Amino acid sequence: MAAKRTGARSKQPRRQSETLQPEQEPRGEPPLSRERIIATAVELLDAQGVDGLTMRRLADRLGSGVMSLYWHVDNKEDVFDLALDSVLEYRGPPQTGESRDWRAEVVHMLDDWRGGMLRHPWSASLLPRRALGPNILGRLELLSKTLAKAGVADADLNVAIWSLWNYVMGATITRASFDLSDDDRAAAQQRLERLGESYPTIERSRLLLDDDWEGTFRKGLGLLLDGLSSRYDP
Repeated sequence: MAAKRTGARSKQPRRQSETLQPEQEPRGEPPLSRERIIATAVELLDAQGVDGLTMRRLADRLGSGVMSLYWHVDNKEDVFDLALDSVLEYRGPPQTGESRDWRAEVVHMLDDWRGGMLRHPWSASLLPRRALGPNILGRLELLSKTLAKAGVADADLNVAIWSLWNYVMGATITRASFDLSDDDRAAAQQRLERLGESYPTIERSRLLLDDDWEGTFRKGLGLLLDGLSSRYDP
């Protein structure tokens, strides 16, 4: 992750501020703030992906000068960190008044995590090397606490966390990158049928026609949690 921000920023544009005035924003534009910069960065990332975000493009979208951005963020890496963390905020499950068991809490937490990344597909490519934001760490802390309360031993806690992490990341990346049309999938399945002797099991299960992404994610997660339940539930 990019270097942590400190109370006293020491980036070059700040040192120049003793002699240079910040670039003026066009009239009619709302004032710059970190929140507005990050919200606009998320919009730009959604539209153009990681490679499409530059400080110039971000400034243009904000109707601002590039140098004005550096009064609020350190650099582009800082923008990536803040944008990623903002889209992975977890607000918790809906308050229904009913008690939820640990499995329901974990399912909601991970389903929400996957949903956030699918709404912002660029986030999955950034997350593995930028996992130190407060929202991301908060998710991992809550997940760890929930599993610990369920009885997962400290010696196995990291294994459980990384197993669930890998499952969510794999499911998200596969769904986001799988762009075959229905016609393409049908043609692939027909080809499998002609080659049935070589691939009888996946041909019989009609694997290439299965597009129940939500159901598959939930069922697969259930299998993982079944393993934890059998090991730790009384």
